[in-house]
Amino acid sequence: MKNNVKKIGLLISLLVGLSFSLITNAEGFQEGVDYKLLSKPQSTVDKSKVEVREFFWYGCPHCYHFEPTLAEWLKTVPSDVSFVRTPAVFRDSWREHAKAYFTAKSLGVTDKIHADLFDAYHRKGKKTDTEEALEAFFVERGVDKKDFRDKASGFNGFSVDMKLRNAMSKPAKYGITGVPAVVVNGKYRVTGSMAKSYPRMMEIVDYLIKKER
Repeated sequence: MKNNVKKIGLLISLLVGLSFSLITNAEGFQEGVDYKLLSKPQSTVDKSKVEVREFFWYGCPHCYHFEPTLAEWLKTVPSDVSFVRTPAVFRDSWREHAKAYFTAKSLGVTDKIHADLFDAYHRKGKKTDTEEALEAFFVERGVDKKDFRDKASGFNGFSVDMKLRNAMSKPAKYGITGVPAVVVNGKYRVTGSMAKSYPRMMEIVDYLIKKER
């Protein structure tokens, strides 16, 4: 009788352990397959929060298709998570779009510019990769020409130039070779090709946020 009780107890323990293992595997993702651990962790802007940094380019069709998924995720981003956008500059032709993002950020009009710039380039086929075209684009959305040309925070201002130079150095530090890509807390890199889909990409990001907590 005692032996039977011991066997039943052992069986229950094994089943509980197996169930826990299956649950863990179902919720977890594998390093090197679903995400990549950076060889050298990078510093974050706010050390009191878990940083999620997106690398993008307005001219990238993959970034354009990723944007709606990211926008939905941002609606429910936890208060202990800090989200940072970084325009990637792999070619000289990408510089103007990066400057456009930093100009919008400096002028406090990112909400008027960001999604519309993606849409104008990919859906409407508008030319938005020159200073003249971008000035017209900003003005159409209520930005004064003087503000756009401001020597401090405008398109060619020192603030935008400084942010551009800083952004141009980041892809190599984070091991970014293509966009879109997301880095969690300066440690883990997630790409669309690794994740296989954009919803799954954000699931991996959520998993890594929990891992950092």
